[in-house]
Amino acid sequence: MDTEFALAIFALGLAFGSFLNVCIYRLPRDLSVIHPGSACPKCGQPIRFYDNVPILSWLILRGRCRHCKAPISPRYLVVELITGTLFLACYAYFGFTLATLKYCTFGFLLVGLIFTDAETQLLPDKLTLPGLVAGLLFSLVVPVNDLLSKMLFGVIYQPASGASSPWLSLLQALMGAAVGASFLYGAGAIYLRARGVEGMGFGDVKLMAMVGAFLGIQLTIFTLFSASIVGSLAGLWTVLVVWIKRTRRRMVRHHEAPSLARRHGWESASIALLRFPMPFGVFLGSMAMVASFFGNQFFRWYWRLL
Repeated sequence: MDTEFALAIFALGLAFGSFLNVCIYRLPRDLSVIHPGSACPKCGQPIRFYDNVPILSWLILRGRCRHCKAPISPRYLVVELITGTLFLACYAYFGFTLATLKYCTFGFLLVGLIFTDAETQLLPDKLTLPGLVAGLLFSLVVPVNDLLSKMLFGVIYQPASGASSPWLSLLQALMGAAVGASFLYGAGAIYLRARGVEGMGFGDVKLMAMVGAFLGIQLTIFTLFSASIVGSLAGLWTVLVVWIKRTRRRMVRHHEAPSLARRHGWESASIALLRFPMPFGVFLGSMAMVASFFGNQFFRWYWRLL
């Protein structure tokens, strides 16, 4: 790995992370990400170029606006660091290839969607739909080579030269998008019919269509199931934490017996679980990143076990 190029791609990732912060704030509010320029949301003062340097400006200003001293969310620093690190990881893993460009693009979109969903429970179409198109276009130049979709077709086409067919790769990307979107759409429809409330929005469906276009069927299925497991564990952990806190609070403030406090605490935790909006896009996006780097290794390990 060339050190100078690695530093350059890390710096490029920081710059894209800085732009992502603008997208995360403005897209859910239907604001332009181009005009006007960056400004403090508290006092409205424009942010000068020297206060808009990724990472350094936040550290120098100690996370506060230069003019009104209003706090600046650490999210700005975290997004820049994650995006820069992700770009560097793509280069280290895929080398100086078009695959690095593909997965840098994929990671950029996922980071934006993860943090937007975490803050607003929204997955903007301005990220998911262009991402879907980008995934399909990248499949023409970076082969998807999805074994599961080939098996579903029952036919493996290989040109005489041995190179992967771009049209087969595109077809695999289309199937991945269809499987990812239809799986979540079906799960959401079943939940709506069973519970009478919407459990999953169309943003998640479009996100999984984008993931499928980039990764193909096999890694899309990995993303869906691993995100479901991680999301379930996170939900259980949330309930457990709320239960413990409410139990202690009732014991201290209301001087209830431990058994009674636990029962009342569990009732509060159950209500909190029903009312707390779980941003499933966070788990889908995170596990899609994991699938990009480690999904195929997982399947190879799994097949060896069989």
